[in-house]
Amino acid sequence: MPEATGTDRKRQIQELTIFHDVAKALTSMLDLDSILQAIMEKMAEYFRPDTWSLLMVDEQRNELYFAIAVGDAAEALKNVRLKVGEGIAGWVAKHGEQLIVPDVLNDPRFAKRIDEVTKWETRSIICFPLRAKHRVLGVIQLVNVHLDNFTDQEMFFLQSLSDYAAIAIDNARAVEKIQELTITDDCTGLYNARHLYKILETEVYRSSRFAYEFTVLFIDLDHFKQVNDTYGHLIGSKLLAEIGYLIKAQLRLIDYAFRYGGDEFVVLLPQTGKDAALVVAKRLRDNLRVSAFCKEEGLNLNVRASIGVATYPHDAKSPQDVIRQADEMMYLVKNTTRDNIGIAQRGVMK
Repeated sequence: MPEATGTDRKRQIQELTIFHDVAKALTSMLDLDSILQAIMEKMAEYFRPDTWSLLMVDEQRNELYFAIAVGDAAEALKNVRLKVGEGIAGWVAKHGEQLIVPDVLNDPRFAKRIDEVTKWETRSIICFPLRAKHRVLGVIQLVNVHLDNFTDQEMFFLQSLSDYAAIAIDNARAVEKIQELTITDDCTGLYNARHLYKILETEVYRSSRFAYEFTVLFIDLDHFKQVNDTYGHLIGSKLLAEIGYLIKAQLRLIDYAFRYGGDEFVVLLPQTGKDAALVVAKRLRDNLRVSAFCKEEGLNLNVRASIGVATYPHDAKSPQDVIRQADEMMYLVKNTTRDNIGIAQRGVMK
């Protein structure tokens, strides 16, 4: 009996140490991956499974994927996905309930195909859901744990660690959403002017280091005030959103589109010289000429734009100067022909 008490005390001290380490990881400046890794490692240290994994829920595809996997099968699991509801982990994700399966071969929910992919022999599985705000964010899975000494105390401990992991994931997603809101324009969904200068600084550094060019297009809509005056600000906002979508649709994945303010937009084209950028500028100008906007509102609005073009490093060598040059070229067009393109060191396009 004294020996059992000693073992229990040792286990309690181990639990307290793990809770302390996990709490320290949660309150530190570690990124989410590091926090989850720390929690999972502590869990493995305590329960000593043959292999363990953290599966995350991909809500868009209604699937689970292996975000962290440890053990011989880890590499093979990288591209494996389970449907929510498939396998033990899938069942836990679907129902939000913990599941302990001492013998997987006698459980019809077990997905044999995972063992086939990994060449692993699963005998027992412990699965706990990571829940936050009535949603299952993921599942912790421990494979081949010795279940002889798995008591209510172990259940409580595992549930507590799962709750910590869920808190970490939920907090990280909340921070991500806040960051998105601070760099995104509400009306158009494009990046905002604050984010423009941050990206430009990075692009200047990268381009100077690798001897790249990049080009900025400064776009100002012609006679936009008339739309607001005639149809009101709600239609004006809808028009801006549709034009933002049109601009984004003309760009590559590596390009950036920003709403600079009011009816002004900026496009950043990395690793793009002036002539290649002019192709994009012409395409934007021509698409605006043939597009009709706010059709759902029963209108067929046609909007043109004055576009300025400036290239790093030939026209300017700092973020502010590149924008200023492109802005000046835009005003050159605005004050002469409108509906055209002004090019730094070349003037208005003929």
